Amino acid sequence: MSLEILYEDNHIIAVNKKAGDIVQGDKTEDKPLSEEIKAYIKKKYNKPGDVYLGIIHRIDRPVGGVIVFAKTSKALVRMNKLFQDREVQKTYWAVVEKLPKENEEVLINYLKKNQEKNRSRAYDKEVKGSKMSELHYKLEGRSKNYFYLEVEPKTGRHHQIRVQLSHMGCPIKGDVKYGANRTNRDGSIHLLARSIEFMHPVQKKKMSIRANPPKNDPLWAEFLEIKKK
Repeated sequence: MSLEILYEDNHIIAVNKKAGDIVQGDKTEDKPLSEEIKAYIKKKYNKPGDVYLGIIHRIDRPVGGVIVFAKTSKALVRMNKLFQDREVQKTYWAVVEKLPKENEEVLINYLKKNQEKNRSRAYDKEVKGSKMSELHYKLEGRSKNYFYLEVEPKTGRHHQIRVQLSHMGCPIKGDVKYGANRTNRDGSIHLLARSIEFMHPVQKKKMSIRANPPKNDPLWAEFLEIKKK
C-alpha cells in the first residue's frame, strides 16, 4: 500500500484513499489505512513507541478519495465537533447509470440501516429507526453510457450517497449492492470523495483539500476534463 499524502502538519494528515482500502480494522483482518499511516509517521519522524492517530470520519471500502486523520487528541476532539456541528463541507463525484429527472436537486429521504446485511434502505417518509438524510446533486455532464454528478451530502448517514442516488433511480456504476447492472473489475464503485473543506482545528485557517480520481480510467478522466472547462 503506497500512500498519497494530500496534506500534513503537526495536527492532521489527509491522504487520497484508494478504493478497496479499509479505513480501520474489521473482521476481514486486512491491513487498514490507519495502520499504514501510523507506520509512515513512525518512520518519517523516527517516533519511539506507539504512534497516535485519531479516526475522524470514514469512507466506504469501495470508494476512494480524500480522508482526514488527527495526529493529536486535541485535533481529534475539535474535528469531531466540526463534523457534529456540520461545519465540514464534503463534495463527491459520482458516475451513475441513469439520467436523473432533474439536472439539480436536493434529495431528502429517511435511511434505515440493516446492521446484519451492512446496507441501508431509503424511505420517502420517516419510519421507525430511520434517520433523515439530505444531499444536493448537480448533473455535470455525460459520457456515451453514463452520467456525471457532483454531490454534496448535508448529513453523514451510512452509505448515504449510494442509497439516495439508487433510490431516485440512478445507481452508481459498479455498486451492485444498490442496483448497478454489474460490478467494476477491481471491486470499486465510481464514487469519489473529491474534496473536503473545514476550519483547521488548531490553526483556525480555512482548509480545502482535494483528491484526484484514479488515473487510467476513461470515465474519471472525462469527468476531470468537464470540470476544467
